[in-house]
Amino acid sequence: MARSTGLAGPAGATTDTTRGGSGTAGPARAVVAQALAARPGTGKAVPATAGHAHDGAAAPDRDPAAEVVRRVRDTLEQVFTAVAETGADTSALLADVPEADRAPVAADLAALRPGLRARLAALPLVSGVGFVAAPGLLADVPGCLEWWQRGPGGAVRPLLLDLDPEHSAYSDYTHWDWYTLPRETGRRAVAGPYVDYLCSDEYGLTLSAPVALAGRFVGVAAADVYLRHFEAAVLPALLRLPVPARLVNARGRVAASTDPAHLAGSLTKGPDFAAVLAGPQAEHRTGGLRLVPCGGVPLVLVTAAR
Repeated sequence: MARSTGLAGPAGATTDTTRGGSGTAGPARAVVAQALAARPGTGKAVPATAGHAHDGAAAPDRDPAAEVVRRVRDTLEQVFTAVAETGADTSALLADVPEADRAPVAADLAALRPGLRARLAALPLVSGVGFVAAPGLLADVPGCLEWWQRGPGGAVRPLLLDLDPEHSAYSDYTHWDWYTLPRETGRRAVAGPYVDYLCSDEYGLTLSAPVALAGRFVGVAAADVYLRHFEAAVLPALLRLPVPARLVNARGRVAASTDPAHLAGSLTKGPDFAAVLAGPQAEHRTGGLRLVPCGGVPLVLVTAAR
C-alpha cells in the first residue's frame, strides 16, 4: 500500500499506477531487456533467477503456456491463502463483537495481529498483509487499516497512517483497484504493479479478496508482493515461450512481461480481461491474441495466437 500504490506500505493507498510516473519503472525495463536477451533461440543461456532454482526446459510434448500457468498459480496461491486466512479471522472476529452489545471499533482489530505477524514470518514472498475496513464499519473511525509489513531490516512492524479526512490525502482508499475490484465483483483480485512511495519505494502487486459478514461487504483482506520477487518466480517460465508474452490483471494492467511493447505496469487495451477471468478457465482466441487464464489466479497470460 502506499502513496501511489495499493495497500502495503502506507495504507492510504494507491491506484495501480505510479503517481507522477508512467507506470513502468526503470527496473522493469531492465528485466525485460535481460529477458529478451536470454530468450530461447538466441544462443544465450537463461540464468537461474536469484532465490529460485532454474527448472530446465519444459518437456517437448508439453505446452509451455501450461508451465507459465502452473508457475503463476503456485506462486500466488500461497499469497492468496494468507489473504483468505486474514479474511476468515476478520469475519470471525467481527461476528463475535455483537455479543458485546456494541458496534466494532478499531481496537477490536488488534486481535488480528498475531495471525498477520505469523503470515509475514512464514511467507518471504509477502511484504505486507492485513485487513482494510469498509467506511462505516467501525464506530469510532471513518476508515481503518490493520496492516503489518516487513521493514528494510526484516523486522515486522505496523503501518501507521493518518486516515483523518481533515488531514490526510489518503483517507479515502475506496477508489483503489485492490479495494474496488473485490467489492464490485465479490472475487479476489490482483492490483498493480504500482510504486509504493510511502513504505518501500518498491514496485509491487497487491492481492486482495472481499470480506463479508452475514452477506454484507465489510472490507478487504490483502497482501503485498514486491514485483521483483514475483518476476523472479515467473519470468523463467515466460522466457520459454516461443513468442513475447505478458501477464495482465482484470483491468488490463501488465504484471510481468517479456514483450517490449507491453512493459510491466502498462495498460493493455483490447480484450475484456475481466470477462475472461469471470468465465470458465478455458483458453480464448480473439483479435490475433491467445488468452489463457492462470488456473484460478486472477491473471491472464497473453501471447500472439499461432
